[in-house]
Parts: sequence; structure tokens; C-alpha cells
Amino acid sequence: MSKGRTRDLEGRLVALIGGSGFFGTHLAQELLARGARLRVCSRHPERAFRVKPLGTLGQVQQVAVDIAKPHTLDVALTGVDSVVNLVGAFAGNLDAVQGKGLRRLGEIAAAKGVQALVHISAIGADAESDVAYARTKAQGEEALQEAFPGVTVLRPSVMFGEDDKFINMFAGLIAAFPVLPVFGPAAKFQPVFVDDVAEAVGNVLAAPAAHAGKTYEIAGPEQITMADLNRRIAKAEHRGRVFLDLPDSISSAIATFTGWLPGAPLSRDQWKLLAQGNVASGTLPGLKELGVHPRPLELFLDRWAVRYRKYGRFGAKTRLA
Repeated sequence: MSKGRTRDLEGRLVALIGGSGFFGTHLAQELLARGARLRVCSRHPERAFRVKPLGTLGQVQQVAVDIAKPHTLDVALTGVDSVVNLVGAFAGNLDAVQGKGLRRLGEIAAAKGVQALVHISAIGADAESDVAYARTKAQGEEALQEAFPGVTVLRPSVMFGEDDKFINMFAGLIAAFPVLPVFGPAAKFQPVFVDDVAEAVGNVLAAPAAHAGKTYEIAGPEQITMADLNRRIAKAEHRGRVFLDLPDSISSAIATFTGWLPGAPLSRDQWKLLAQGNVASGTLPGLKELGVHPRPLELFLDRWAVRYRKYGRFGAKTRLA
């Protein structure tokens, strides 16, 4: 949360649908600090227990909700002022959890008199895509816009944070292996700091009328290639590594013929998403229009990588006085 932030959400009850994950935890901390009361809704509410200590007594509730079962939403949205939908998936019944099935979420929110609805989509959402993830993301946006015209759609790029599963995945591999293949080395993306996205959501909820019905692309301040990312992480870990930049033809073949296997490095759909990149189009407003100054990965990477260095924090040489 930015320094000097006022408690501009004081007393408002916000339902976080799918709020028990990585982004949900960071968003909860932002909203609680701004005075909101939270109803964390998840299929596994016990996973949100770590959110409860972030608030004061009675400031956080946990509710069992399955977005594919609308009757659970009817209970969860009773009495709330605002809703943030964080649900997303790469597999399973995508139409129900992030596609056309979101119409019921919008209808229930409207019927309950919800004042603001924020939907977390993704850069690359495309109703014409042959990748189910991108296609259903776009269909979900459309369904919500029809059912709740004032919905604010945020399309983030890949979110990074000290506890993410993105940077940490690469950091773990680089720490473990001296030689690593790089899939889609020229693919570009704009990683965005998770707390910057959380601040953006908070700003929307604080002034919902100003953002109602709009779509924003939420991206970091720089475009990074996959090859560059791996080399930056290795440098931050103080490790010399050999990276094999795989041609797209080889990456595509590996994804096609092995992607269906358990533990495969990436599926065919994941390869298609990687190959097309994940950067802002520039045709939609972004973090600047939401009052957020995005912070680059380099601001944090060296500090976060300490635990992946040889001997961790004890591996640094210390100059004696």
C-alpha cells in the first residue's frame, strides 16, 4: 500500500471471489489497510485462514463458494458493497468458472444491489482465440458487461511477487541445474508487481463511478523477453548458468507431443500463449490512469534472490573493519 493512503474504504464490505490465492492475499492486505471489511469467498475457505490475522477482530470473514454453483453466490453476495472476481483457471470447466458462466455472477450482483464489481481478466483475452483460456477470458468479460454494465475489467500481465509461483519457479530451476532450456526465448511480456495491481483495485473500489464500464490493461513498466528474464534471475542468484534458447519449432514440437503428460514443461495451449507474448496493446488505459506508478522487477529481484544463492544470506563476502 502506498504511503499516506487514507482509509478510503472504511467500513465497506468487499467480497473477494476466489480470494484465497496469491493475488487474493496481497489484495486483502491492501483493502484491509484502507479500512474495508472482507468476505473471502473460496471453494476451500480454509486456505484463506492466513488472511484473517491481517485484519482486526471481525474484519475478515471466510465463506465457502463455488462460482460454478450460482446458489452459493446468492448467499455470499448478500449485504456486500463491492465484489472483486479473482477466479481463473487453465484447465477444467473454463466456460463455467471464467467464461459465459460469469453471467450469473453479474446478475446476482446486480440483484443484490452491489455498488461496484471489479473483474480480474488477463492481457491477451480474445474471443476469437483457439486457446480456451484466452477465449473464455474474453467471453467472461462480455457476459459480465451484459449482466452488470458498470463492471470494471482489469487485464493484468503476469504478476510477480516475493511469494509468487512464476519468478520462484524459474529461480528454483536455475538454482538446481547448471544447464537449462529456454522455451520461447524471444517471447515478450510485461510483468507487473502484485502490490501495484492490488493498489489499482483499491483505487477502483474507492471511486467506482469514475471507472464503471471501463477496461484497463495492467502491465509493468518494461517489456522483458523470456531469455532476458532467465539471465536476470541467474545474475541475481550469483550463478553462472548455460541457457539453451530453443527455436520456436522445437518448443512447439515438445509442447505438442509431450504437453499432455503429467509434469510436462508446458502444454500446447501454454506454448501458444507464450509464443504470442503478454504485453499491453497500448490501446486501453493502464495503471497511470488508475493513479498507480508501476515498479519494475529489478527493484526487488536482487533482494528476493538471496535465498536461492549458494549458502543463502551466508554466502555473501563481508568486509571486516
